[in-house]
Amino acid sequence: QGQLVESGGGLVESGESLRLSCAASGSWFSLYTMGWYRQAPRKQRELVADITNGGSTNYADHVKGRFTISRDNAKNTVYLQMNSLKPEDTAVYYCNAHWAQFEYWGQGTQVTVSS
Repeated sequence: QGQLVESGGGLVESGESLRLSCAASGSWFSLYTMGWYRQAPRKQRELVADITNGGSTNYADHVKGRFTISRDNAKNTVYLQMNSLKPEDTAVYYCNAHWAQFEYWGQGTQVTVSS
């Protein structure tokens, strides 16, 4: 059973940066596509960015150029560097891992950006 633990959320002002981390349990990490999703109040959960086991990345249009996803397979950790944060980035951010029919979610970490 996979376990994902996010950290790094918090309250920042518009224009500032945060780095989220997601630590995964087990040696399965390197096989999985890892992603960050977010869910704002009264909105659906949406993909922010993901990175394949080969290192290919994909970003939602509204974070391109501001957010960077990366992974360290030696540490079983995926990161989301968020720069130039905006109030509309306020949401709970969730880490996701998926491979074949297997999928895991973290518990989420709150990011709040004040104007």
